[in-house]
Amino acid sequence: MTDTPRRVAVFSLGGTIAMTSQDEGGATPTLSAADLVAAVPGLAETGVVIEVHDFRRVPGASLAFRDLLDLVAEIETLDVDGVVITQGTDTIEETSYLIDLVYSAEMPIVVTGAMRNASMAGADGPANVLAAVRVADCIEARGIGAVVVFGEEIHAARWVRKAHATSPTAFTSYPGPIGYIAEDRVRIWSRPTEEPKIPRRQLSNDARTAVAQIGLGDDGVVLRAIGGQVDGLVVAALGVGHVPMGCVDALADLAQEMPVVLATRTGAGPVLTHTYGFPGSEADLLSRGLLAANTLGPIKARVLLQLLLMHGADRDGIAEHLSRIH
Repeated sequence: MTDTPRRVAVFSLGGTIAMTSQDEGGATPTLSAADLVAAVPGLAETGVVIEVHDFRRVPGASLAFRDLLDLVAEIETLDVDGVVITQGTDTIEETSYLIDLVYSAEMPIVVTGAMRNASMAGADGPANVLAAVRVADCIEARGIGAVVVFGEEIHAARWVRKAHATSPTAFTSYPGPIGYIAEDRVRIWSRPTEEPKIPRRQLSNDARTAVAQIGLGDDGVVLRAIGGQVDGLVVAALGVGHVPMGCVDALADLAQEMPVVLATRTGAGPVLTHTYGFPGSEADLLSRGLLAANTLGPIKARVLLQLLLMHGADRDGIAEHLSRIH
C-alpha cells in the first residue's frame, strides 16, 4: 500500500516572477502558473503533486483587496495540503497580511515572488518557488498562518516588510524570520501569537482608507485635505507616535469624523501610550481620540483598518482589535 502523494496548489497573480523582457522595452507579466512551475529545477524530486492556477496576470502594484478576497474564496474550495501564491513583490507585505487576517483554516499559505524577472541573469523566482512549495508541504507549517518565503527565509505575514527596492534579499521582519529552509528541510523555530480573524464572508461594506506620513515641519494642511475623502486614516507618525504641534488640531478634528490609527513610521517597535506628554506626543494624541496601532506598521495597519471597516466595525471594535496585537 502506497501513501497518497501530497498536493500543493500554486496560484500565479503575475508580478516580476511572471515577467519577461519585451523587445519594445520593459518587463511585463507573460508567464502562466504552469510556465513558472515548469522552470523550477528539483521540483519533481520533492514528490509533491502540483496543481497550477493562473488566477491573475498583473503587476503587484495593481492588485486590489477584491482580488485577494476572491483568491481566498477560491483557496477555501480546494482539497490540497498547502498553497503557494506567486505575485509581484510591491505589495507582498500587504497581501500576505490580508490573507492572514481572513483565512482561518490550518492549511499553510505561502506567498513568494522574485526580485529579478525570468529574463535576467540570476533570476530568483525558481529558487523561491521551490522553497515555498517545501514550506507549503510541511506538516509543521500547519496552523502558522500566512507566511512569506524569500531567499530561503520564512517570515510571518504580520511582521514581514519589503526593506529594499532591488535586492534579492529585500524582505525582512522584526523580530526576525520565524524559520528557514536548508538542505531541503524546513525548520520553523517560532510561531506568532494568533490574531483575531475577520470573517471574509461578512466583508460587505465599501470603504476607503489612506496612510498619511508625517514629516519634519508638517503643518497639518495635507491632513485637513483628507477629511471627507476617506472613511478611515492611518497616521505614519514620528518615533513612538509623535507629530509636530501644527498637526495636532487637524488630527483631533479627523478623529471626531473617522477612526484614526496612530502608527510609527520607523519600521519596527510599538507606538507607546503614556511615556511622553507634550502636545503632539503619543499620550496627547490618544487622549484626543486616535487609536494606537501597537506594533503594526502603517502599511499593515491600513490593511487591518480597511478590512474592519468593510466588516462594519465601529471605533470601539477597531480599538478592541488593535489592543490584541502584540
